[in-house]
Amino acid sequence: MTWWQKLQQNPLARLGALILTLFYLAVIFAELVAPYDPYGSELNASLLPPTEIYWRSQTSGEWLGPHVYPTTQGPVSLETGERELTVEFDQPSPIRLFVRGEAYRWLRLRLPLPTRFSLTQPGFEEVEVFGGIPGDRHLFGTVGPGRLNLLGTDEQARDQFSRLIYGGRISLTIGLVGIVLSFPLGMVVGGLAGYFGGLVDGVLMRLVEVIMTIPDIYLLVALAAVLPASLSSSQRFLLIILITSFVRWTGLARVIRGQVLSLKSQTYVQAAQAMGGRSLYIILRHILPQTASYVIISATLAVPGFILAEAVLSLIGLGIQQPDPSWGNMLSLATDASILVLQPWLIWPPALLIVLTVLSFNLLGDGLRDALDPRSLRTYD
Repeated sequence: MTWWQKLQQNPLARLGALILTLFYLAVIFAELVAPYDPYGSELNASLLPPTEIYWRSQTSGEWLGPHVYPTTQGPVSLETGERELTVEFDQPSPIRLFVRGEAYRWLRLRLPLPTRFSLTQPGFEEVEVFGGIPGDRHLFGTVGPGRLNLLGTDEQARDQFSRLIYGGRISLTIGLVGIVLSFPLGMVVGGLAGYFGGLVDGVLMRLVEVIMTIPDIYLLVALAAVLPASLSSSQRFLLIILITSFVRWTGLARVIRGQVLSLKSQTYVQAAQAMGGRSLYIILRHILPQTASYVIISATLAVPGFILAEAVLSLIGLGIQQPDPSWGNMLSLATDASILVLQPWLIWPPALLIVLTVLSFNLLGDGLRDALDPRSLRTYD
C-alpha cells in the first residue's frame, strides 16, 4: 500500500485537506468570491448585523425566491443604546450567482522591494509585478439596491465577509512563504553539520543553539514596536516573514543533522564518495532527499506557527495595519468589550477560521506522518 493510499484512508487527514483546499481556493479567487470591495464603505451602514434573507415579498406575500432589502442604521436608541435598523421593504433585491458588480483586477501582484536595509528606517519601493486580469463578475450578489452582507459590516461600514476572504490571503500565505524561506536554510545547515562533523558541526550547532534561545514572539513584538509607523502592510508582511523565518529553522536543522549522521554511513553514500563525488553534491543529491518525508511532515506542522505569529502581532496592533485586512487585525476588535457583546459577528468568524486552519494543518500533518512512516500499522475503517 502506497503512502497516498494510506493518506486517503485517514478520514481526519482527508477532512483537513478538504478544508484547506476550500480556504486556499477562496483566497486565490478572492475577487470572484467576495461580493464587495473590502475597502469600500456604504453610507449609513456601519455595524449592520448579518443580512436577513427573505423568500416571500414582505409587502404582498408573493413568492420571489431568495432576496434582501436595503438596510440602513438609524439613530441610537436612548433607552437601549442600540441602533435601530431601517429596512425598505418596497425595494426587493434578488440574490443571484455570478452577478456583475464592482470591477476588479484578479491576481494583481505588487511586491515591496527593499531599497535600504535598516531596522529603524528600512526603505521599500512598491513594484507592480503583474497588472492583473480585469473582471466584474462575483460568485454571488444582489440585483438591485439591497446589499447581501453575510457577516454584517464593521464600524467603517465595510462588508465583513469580503474582508474575511481578502484577509485570508495574508494569513494563509504567510505560513507557506515562511517555510519556503526557513526550511531550505535548516536543511542545508543540518546537512552540512551532520555530514562533515567535527569543527563544522560544533560551530553550526552552537549557532543553532544561540538562535534557539531567542523567544520568537517577543523578538517579533520588540522589532515590530521599533519599526516606523509609515510602513505599509505589505512591507510589514515582508518583515514579519523574514524575522519569523530567521528564528524558525533551527529545530529542523537539529533533526536533519541527526538523520544525516546515520545516513552518511550508508553504502550508496560511501559509493558516491569513492567515485569522487563532491561533498555538497552528495549532501544535496543523495542524503537530503532521504529526509524528504520528515521535511514534508514538519513543513505541514510548522505552517500554523507562522499563521499564529501573524495573528498575534496583528491582534496587538503590531502586524498588518488597517485598513488592510488580515484575520489577526480583524480579531483585534475583541479587545473592545462593547463590540464583543453587541456585535459578536465581527469576532467569531476570524477566530473560527484561524482555529479551523491550524486544526486542519495539524490533522493533515498527523495523517502524513502515519502515511509516510513505514513502521506505521494504523488502519482506518
